[in-house]
Amino acid sequence: MVIKTEATTFLNFVNGSWVKASSSEVEASINPANHNEIVGYVQKSSLEDLNTAVEAAKKAQKPWGKLSGAERGDYLYKVADILEKNIEQIAETMTKEMGKTLPEAKGETARGVAILRYYAGEGMRKVGDVIPSTDSEALLFTTRTPLGVVGVITPWNFPVAIPIWKMAPALAYGNTVLIKPAGETSVTAAKVMECFAEAGLPEGVINMVTGSGTVIGQGIINHEDINGITFTGSDSVGKLVGQGALARGAKYQLEMGGKNPVIVTDDADIDLAVEATISGGLRSTGQKCTATSRVIVQSAVYEEFKEKLVSRVKELKVGDGLHEETWMGPCASEAQMNTVLSYIEKGKEEGATLLYGGNKHEEKGLENGFYVQPTLFDNVKNDMTIAQEEIFGPVLALIKVDTLEEAVQVANDSKFGLSASIFTRNISNMLSFIKDMDAGLVRINAESAGVELQAPFGGMKQSSSHSREQGQAAIEFFTSIKTVFVKS
Repeated sequence: MVIKTEATTFLNFVNGSWVKASSSEVEASINPANHNEIVGYVQKSSLEDLNTAVEAAKKAQKPWGKLSGAERGDYLYKVADILEKNIEQIAETMTKEMGKTLPEAKGETARGVAILRYYAGEGMRKVGDVIPSTDSEALLFTTRTPLGVVGVITPWNFPVAIPIWKMAPALAYGNTVLIKPAGETSVTAAKVMECFAEAGLPEGVINMVTGSGTVIGQGIINHEDINGITFTGSDSVGKLVGQGALARGAKYQLEMGGKNPVIVTDDADIDLAVEATISGGLRSTGQKCTATSRVIVQSAVYEEFKEKLVSRVKELKVGDGLHEETWMGPCASEAQMNTVLSYIEKGKEEGATLLYGGNKHEEKGLENGFYVQPTLFDNVKNDMTIAQEEIFGPVLALIKVDTLEEAVQVANDSKFGLSASIFTRNISNMLSFIKDMDAGLVRINAESAGVELQAPFGGMKQSSSHSREQGQAAIEFFTSIKTVFVKS
């Protein structure tokens, strides 16, 4: 039972002001490390609240879009400075609300600062090209125009970085924003929004409305005055977003699931591969879209790799992310914990061998949290459920293969294609992997989880809408090309 505390109640941010939901109802955000602790309360908003926010964003868009890119960038620089000043507080809130360790939360918040500064600089970069015209007396060139109002729907696993890598380019390119953060991490989102509010962006340029996906999320999908939707989350929900946006002609961008493989070849640095597999698969409790899930190992080194992997996983310290000694925190919610445990049971039922873990932590100090032991499976076949469906938890499935060709074939045997990595010393192996791997992000001798803000990010197959986020690629979604023909 959750014990109600005097936790802070956070409001929606609409048209430059902090406002209550029209229903005056709030929802509690629970600490997954201790379900008796309430991190804060957030608004349970209605369509009326959403409509008010969209109206404000629509009204603000034209004046905002008419500012120079440098002027818009100056606001983002201010937000970055304020966020940086508040890194400690925001990171602690993230750890309490989502469960990841404090060092990870600090790193993510610092990344948010860097993203803001990167896109602040975008205002000084080119937005078009001069093209030779067949008419010698004409000027032909391209420029870019913002979409208008952008709806941002974000997940709970990166409650600072993902919202910022969507909002920052949207704002830099002249759009106004309405964000609906994940319910599990809406307090963290409110802390980030406080930084935007302090920076003094014009009223209506950025708005936040918290609430359920069925009400606010669906409302964003259906709203005629929202011109583009950028979404990160599950593939099932992402498809609904895409279908709804397509039905009314809105632009959409989807970043969805992954079932990311790491391939370990017979010439790999085994110790390096073990450490990267653990980091890529188990940090953030495996709750990353780029997390390693399938570990495909050549038979010549399989037993050595397995032995070292099990030995290292046994050393991991699980606990509250605020504690310095903790390496892995809890699942982000009770529902997520139950999902992970159900997949573990499915793996055992289908004949995989449980090497380590596989249970909810019940030891003293962890009994009130949503903790799952880091879990390793052996004798996994690629058609098993745990090798095909995204678990989003601390579960690694080991698959034995004989050749690199077989490894790549197994790695590609998935509906997802987000990220993949290989460990090898052989240049030919590297080049074959780069060429043949069906994934939007491929990494050599590095873990599968790792995205750099200045580089395009997105997946193949059902991992995305075939668009790319971050870096200069972001301009392709948040703007439209306008071709201009001028004749005197």
